[in-house]
Amino acid sequence: MKKIEAIIRPERLEPVMEELRGLGYPGVTITEVKGHGKQKGVTHRWRGAEYRVEFLPKIKIEVVILDEDLGKVVNGVIRAARTGSIGDGKIFIYEVADAVRIRTGESGFNAI
Repeated sequence: MKKIEAIIRPERLEPVMEELRGLGYPGVTITEVKGHGKQKGVTHRWRGAEYRVEFLPKIKIEVVILDEDLGKVVNGVIRAARTGSIGDGKIFIYEVADAVRIRTGESGFNAI
């Protein structure tokens, strides 16, 4: 199993969720996070004054998938999250050794 963490723009959450549902992965964890990448925030002008927002709001989506679905899930998230602008986000992929459903004791992918 693989765990995908995708850091995306908040406004791209619904298209990414639709893509994941369509691929058979409706079970996700969503976290509101703040941060910045290489762009190191943005500068805004308001009433003639300039101010800098260093940590931008983002959404972190976590989903555990089967190894064989890795390519199609990653490509689906990219398709749904991409705007073509700086700050579209990142995808991190981790190996998952096991999962256990607390209620039933099931393990492996059945626990997802």
